[in-house]
Amino acid sequence: MINVCVCVCITDLFRAAAEAGPHDILKLYNTKGNIINISPQLAPNSPHSCYKLEVVAADCNSELLGSDLAVALGFDLSSMEKRLQSLEKRILTEAAETPAIVYEMKRQVESFREKLESVEHLSWLGLFKDISEGTHKPSPFYHKRTLRKTREECEHVRQKFLQMSSLEVSEEVRQYLKTPTFDNWQWEDAEIMVLLQVMYTDLDFISTFNIELDVLQQFLYEVYRHYNNIPFHNFKHCFCVTQMMYGLIWLTDLRSKIDSTDLFIMLTSAICHDLDHTGYNNAYQINARTELALRYNDISPLENHHCAVAFEILEKSESNIFRNLPTEQYKRIREGIIKFILATDMTRHTEILNKFKAILPVFDFSNKDHRDVLMMIMIKVSDISNEARPMDVAEPWLDCLLQEFFNQSDMEKLEGLPVTPFMDRDKVTKPSSQTGFIRFVLFPLFIELANLFPCLEQHIIDPVRKALDYYTEMEKALEREKQNRAQSDKVVKPSTSKEPEAHPEPGGTTKPVNL
Repeated sequence: MINVCVCVCITDLFRAAAEAGPHDILKLYNTKGNIINISPQLAPNSPHSCYKLEVVAADCNSELLGSDLAVALGFDLSSMEKRLQSLEKRILTEAAETPAIVYEMKRQVESFREKLESVEHLSWLGLFKDISEGTHKPSPFYHKRTLRKTREECEHVRQKFLQMSSLEVSEEVRQYLKTPTFDNWQWEDAEIMVLLQVMYTDLDFISTFNIELDVLQQFLYEVYRHYNNIPFHNFKHCFCVTQMMYGLIWLTDLRSKIDSTDLFIMLTSAICHDLDHTGYNNAYQINARTELALRYNDISPLENHHCAVAFEILEKSESNIFRNLPTEQYKRIREGIIKFILATDMTRHTEILNKFKAILPVFDFSNKDHRDVLMMIMIKVSDISNEARPMDVAEPWLDCLLQEFFNQSDMEKLEGLPVTPFMDRDKVTKPSSQTGFIRFVLFPLFIELANLFPCLEQHIIDPVRKALDYYTEMEKALEREKQNRAQSDKVVKPSTSKEPEAHPEPGGTTKPVNL
């Protein structure tokens, strides 16, 4: 913490941190009111651009930690502040710029990353697999031991979550949580679980469905534990989809249009929609004839698996948030969750969108079939909503997605399977992956939802238009660069060495002879 904070106004930050409890959540804000990362790259403070460190979630039942407690514990804060101020000056004096060794380390890390992701180097990692014919079929779980979270990692996050779970989240953060501009990158996994708990609380699910708090917390922990350490379809993606669904519920005032059970189904479906995803899509599962493809007869193998894992979690009494519900209500919720998670299979995209377009002119919230189609549309929108977020939130997600795509296409090449075209690192660029997706998938889907809820235009349509402009310009810039390289390659450089003479050989061929 000291090494990080010396780059900013250290005494102010230290005082703010001293007022926080041991498990409170603190966030650093810039002058625009945006949450920013505390890191060595943080720009220095100045009298005209002061950072603000705030406690965004606190234990209201505990006494504040401050200078009195510090003195009681034997800490001389005044002396520490002076030492930190001296250290701050020393660093600014002796290291006015980043040392060259740091740049060299970054270069080496980047080189190693490229080596790991490059197909031709996979053999160096021993990843070539025996794909000879036989009874064994590649399993989606062949790498699960490395991708699954360790017991120690899970237990650490669990303890941290339980320590934070009684914190009172500030009203400012609660309102921010209801907007599509929410920045997930500024929150750790344990903090995310606190925010998910806030969603269930603020939508009155805990009281309406008689959910014990410790059961909800165990459910959220089990969900966290069953998301794998993969680039994109991970626990943070689960949170982003759920948070967008939560935001849409509030933005559209859906609480006044459908009942609490449907809202409960929507939020829980979003949380569970990608449980135990291994980073390989349905096309891979089917082409590789994996355990999942065989089990589910090639019909939405991943989505069926996500549902099954969700209800395995919910079968345990200690994590069953439905355990106090009547049988008929439980059946309705289970049916809904299965229906909406299965709707996230993109092979059903056109089918579901066409259903929604057909009922839109006569849409009736009292019609169950209409509501079901709407709820499928809303989980689909939430699932692919990253481009509706600010670019500094959305673009890192695209990098994660491409990494996962490229990993799959590399494996498809190694196993001799059909290569998914939009995942091929040799054919896909960052902007090209998005321009077509935005034009032909996002816009048609988002526009239809905004036709029912015009208030969403500014929240999800306008940002996507900006994203399309951004990636279109990036695509043009890459094309110009490609043309410039091709033009440079055409320039013939004059030869400085004399070509060897050629003399005929018997049979009419010529053999060069060095002079």
